[in-house]
Amino acid sequence: MSPKAFAASVILAIVFLLGSQGLYVINETERAIKLKFREVVDADIQPGLHWKIPVVETVKRFDARVLTLDSEPSRFLTAGKKYVIVDSFAKWRIQNVRAYYKATSGNRNEASKLLANLVNKGLRDEIAARSLHEVVSGERDELMTKLTAVLNKETQDDLGIEVLDVRVKAIDLPEDLSKSVYDRMSAEREREAREHRSQGRELAEGIQADADRQQTVIEAEAYRDAERTRGEGDAEAARIYASAFSKDPEFYAFTRSLKAYTETFKQDDVILLKPDSDFFRYLKDANGN
Repeated sequence: MSPKAFAASVILAIVFLLGSQGLYVINETERAIKLKFREVVDADIQPGLHWKIPVVETVKRFDARVLTLDSEPSRFLTAGKKYVIVDSFAKWRIQNVRAYYKATSGNRNEASKLLANLVNKGLRDEIAARSLHEVVSGERDELMTKLTAVLNKETQDDLGIEVLDVRVKAIDLPEDLSKSVYDRMSAEREREAREHRSQGRELAEGIQADADRQQTVIEAEAYRDAERTRGEGDAEAARIYASAFSKDPEFYAFTRSLKAYTETFKQDDVILLKPDSDFFRYLKDANGN
């Protein structure tokens, strides 16, 4: 290889090496800054292909997506001097790359630690201004909204971080206080149960009394209707008997005597009657003479 060709090859290799070290790509999910001897020269590099001076300039990349800070459960004191254990999380992302780098040196763990301290401080202040009921249910959403706004004022300027949301996963009571609350709730539920049972017994007695009254009325009306029907039947029977008797008194007397014989002689009782009694008139003579 001639000296000129060798020199050209060396130059091309150096150019390729410098190009490979000087060109870099920033993705859509990243934020980056350019440093020159550890001094920030470009604080917000947009996604795409860029150039840097090899060795002299360096590029720091950061995650531009929404990140989650899952804090450890912490103990806070309410306005009523009651302790609560709060488990919370925060959603955040990098807004100002220069401020973020200056505050954390680009260390995500350091950023999470600083943000966790601010979240705990904000929760402590907000919970201290509210009662236990307000913290648990009454003003919980309002507390989270206000805390998010307060944190943004501190984190955007000091850390270059935008806090998108702060939410509480769980609010628990200490074990001793939980037992006290449980006992109070149990007593309250027992009181409500007694009230419901008392109301139920009162209602049942009213229903039973009304049912007894209706039963008495129905039975009385049924007995009245039965007696009326029986009386009408007896009257109709008497009318029919009277009509039949008036048509043929002898035949009527004969059938009545036969019926009397049937009813009397099928019994085991002893009856003492005179032989010439009128009861035997049709036994002695079919004509009843």
